[in-house]
Order: sequence, then C-alpha cells, then structure tokens
Amino acid sequence: MFLQSTRSIEDYHIVLHQNSAQTLNRCVGVEDISVLSRSPSELHAFPGQAWIPKSSSGVSPTLSSLNRPLTHEWWCVQIHVNESKQSKAGSSLRKVGGISEEEEEGTSAVQSGQYHVINFMPRTTAARRSPSISTSSVLISHGHGSSFITLTPPSASSSAMYRKLYPLFDSLVLLWRYGLSLLRMNRFVKDMLQRFMLYYSDLESRPVFETLEEMLKWSGLYGLTRCTLQEELADAGISSRLTSELITVITRINYGQDVTISGLAGAVSLAGSDPGLWSVSGGNWQLAAGLIRHSNATLHLDEGINSITNVGGYYELNSSKGNSYACEVTVIATPLDEINITIVPPVSIPSRRLQHTHTTFVRGLLNPKYFGLNIASEIPDLVGTLELPDIPFSSISILKKYNEEDISYKLFSRAPLDDDFLDILFSKRRETLRINWPAYPHYEAPELFAPIILDGAHLYYINSFESAASTIETSAVAAENVARLIIARISGQLSSFAPILRSHSTEESLHTDL
Repeated sequence: MFLQSTRSIEDYHIVLHQNSAQTLNRCVGVEDISVLSRSPSELHAFPGQAWIPKSSSGVSPTLSSLNRPLTHEWWCVQIHVNESKQSKAGSSLRKVGGISEEEEEGTSAVQSGQYHVINFMPRTTAARRSPSISTSSVLISHGHGSSFITLTPPSASSSAMYRKLYPLFDSLVLLWRYGLSLLRMNRFVKDMLQRFMLYYSDLESRPVFETLEEMLKWSGLYGLTRCTLQEELADAGISSRLTSELITVITRINYGQDVTISGLAGAVSLAGSDPGLWSVSGGNWQLAAGLIRHSNATLHLDEGINSITNVGGYYELNSSKGNSYACEVTVIATPLDEINITIVPPVSIPSRRLQHTHTTFVRGLLNPKYFGLNIASEIPDLVGTLELPDIPFSSISILKKYNEEDISYKLFSRAPLDDDFLDILFSKRRETLRINWPAYPHYEAPELFAPIILDGAHLYYINSFESAASTIETSAVAAENVARLIIARISGQLSSFAPILRSHSTEESLHTDL
C-alpha cells in the first residue's frame, strides 16, 4: 500500500492506492509535514517529495484549487512505505519449481472496466497480457466421474467463420440451459456496476466519506451488504439452477465461497467473470512498483511495522528491523485480522474472519479418468466446481503447456490438497508447490465495517472496504477516498472540501430495481 502523488505537477492532490490484500503487515507513514511557499514550476527542484497545497490564509483548499496550478503555500510530504515479508512491493508472485516464469499465487486477471488499474498502467514499464490459454472453457464438475458443460472458444488457427460463430453457439447453449435467468443476471450485475461508477464521478460532486457506511449508502450499494447473494439473486428472479451451477462456480473461483456470501461481494465476483480479462505481463506487482516509483516514496522492503503509538501530535512507528519512524499521518493498508501490530492506544474494529485460499501449483498431467474422460486433452482449460462435499478443490486452471504430456496447473481449494488426492487427480506429477494465504474476508451478511479513521486523529484504515468487496480496483477506490480524507482533515475544514452527502437511491429502491 502506498501514498502517491498524482500523474503530473498540475494535479496536486495525493492519490492513495493499495494493491489488494496480497501481502501482510504493510503500513504507510507520512512524516515531516512542513509548509513551503512555492510555485508549481519550483516543485520540480524537490525530488523525493510529495506536495499538498495549502492556501496562504490557512483555509482549506477547495476542490478546484486542488486541480489547477496556483502559487500558494505547500505542505512538503515525505512518504514511507513498509512492505513486510516481501522482496517486491505488492507482490504475490512465487517461483514454481521447473517453471521459468514467476506465477501469481492468487487470481491475476484484471477486468476491462477497472478504470483505476487501467490508468495505473502507464506508470509501469509492463504491457497487458491476454490469457495464453483461454479462460472461457469451463467444466462444471460433479466429482469423480463427473458430468459437465464445456464452452470452448476457438483457437488462433480456427477459421474466421468459426471465430465469429462460436460466441453465438456458446450463448445458445447457455440460454438453452438457463433461460431468461441469464439476462436477469446480466441486469443484476449491470445495476451494481452503474452504482459503483459513481465513485468515478468528478471530484466537485463526489463527497469525501468518513465512514464506509456513508460511502456505500451514497452510491446505493449498502443494501447489497445486508443480504446474501443467494437472497439477492432470488429477488432478481434468477433461477436456482443458474445460481447453484454457473454463479456458484464463479464465486468459488473468485472468493473461495458459495452463494451465501454477501450480495455486493457476490455481484463484484460476477462482474469479474467478464470475457475481456487481461493481466500485467510479468505480474500485477508492477502496478504497485510503478506507482511507488512515480510518487518518490521511500520503500522499505522486508521491514514490517510492529507497533504504532500515538505520542501526541504524531505517531511513532517501530519496525521489525529496529527502526523508528515519526509520522504525522499513518495509513494501514493490510488486514488487521491476522497480523500482530500493537496500536497504542488500542483501537476497536469488528471481528472478521479471513477466507484462506490454498493454492497448489503442479507441473504434470491431469488424470482424465477422474473426470470420466478418456484422454487429458478433453479436459477444459479451466475446471470450475460445484458446491458439493465430495469435491475438494474450487478450480483448476492451466498456466502453461510445454507439450501435451507436460503442463503447469494452478489449483484453488479451501483446505490443503494432500499427496494421496493429487496422485488420484494427476496421472503424472513432476513438481508440486503449496501456498496457504489469507486471500480475502469470509463474507457473511449483514456485513459489519471497521472505521476508516481508527482513532479520531490521523490513523487510517483502507482495508475496511474489503468487508464489502475485495479487488485491486475496489481497494484503489477506497484508497483514493482515504487520500482525499487525509487532505481534507489536515487542511482543517472537511466541510469546505466535501459536498453534503445525498444518497442517489434508497435501499428499498435498490431491491425494487433488481
């Protein structure tokens, strides 16, 4: 997680971004806030600094002054980013034995509508990467000797006519099986996305939110956190067959949970099944690395924060390497649920259980007999499973094909997959790597939300938004709000910085629309 000055010197507000909840024990300190009187052109002479404008009268800057060049006083902000237990900022990459490339331990795909992530890309030196193996081929497994639905997109060598016709064919297959519920599902997701798009509206009309409840109610999304996805889908007229099959497969892959998760997390999960997925070539960690580099922040790798103490007027942060940092603003951008950071005085947050995903990398060859097939090539590229007690994994996907007998796979499961089961699932197994990581919250409606401002002063918590939904993009939206909140509160007049909160829709109308 990091505090980052924006694209150009003409944009003077700070943008705060968190690269999802991939790594633990991350903390940002903003220290040595001093006031200088500089013109925009003079700021180029101060590398390693971020800048916040302050009017010469001491009054809080208006939104318009934050978005156009003016000559007035500036806060000089030195930003420190601490990344624990990682050799790269925001990294969830792991070396898989026998595989030349590093692979993400979690989901690496980015959805085409993630506007913050798309805008972050120019800050990296990496390129977009489309899946080399299609992620649209899905086997819905019922366990050993399964039945399945297979949707197989065309290969690059397919004829032009086939490439044009296959989407229609797949749509007809799904429509035959699920009927009009498919259209209702699309409308359900579209409605959620339209409300979420309000967080991209211009700063003049978008409030600064001090609580997550305010933030969600303003966009009309709060009601989706009060009920389960299953309840919301039923209210939307979506059939139990579609819910128990395709939608369950999606939520199991994206969040490791079934349709009893809360409605907003489930809707975000469905939006993440967009066919236009892509990833960052070389790993999504480059988003974090590029933005930190662009912000001139000081990055402390392999140095976690052990304690945060409010000593009156500033915070003292003590690190795992014995270093101490005095910071006027501190932002926590990692889940506090399973880490040991001592905060003095203590803060109170709702109890929240994290959903652990067990990622198993295997280089070898799947056993077609497990799926009731004759040859391994008949197994789709992505295997998604139903919520049945005899299926021990959530999904299997192909990472790389070396040849027809040598393939690298990534498996997601809720519990470790032991060697005995893997020997049944695979006919050949050359390399195996297991990783257990706290991937996201265990969603349970109605959701409870931690404060954004933890202590009434300047200790902030971005990950409270994860109780609503957990993605890189939602974290960026939450982080941007925290950045604006910091500026507003440091300026001393929050009311002059943010418009009056007005909900765009009530919870009742949300359910009616769905």
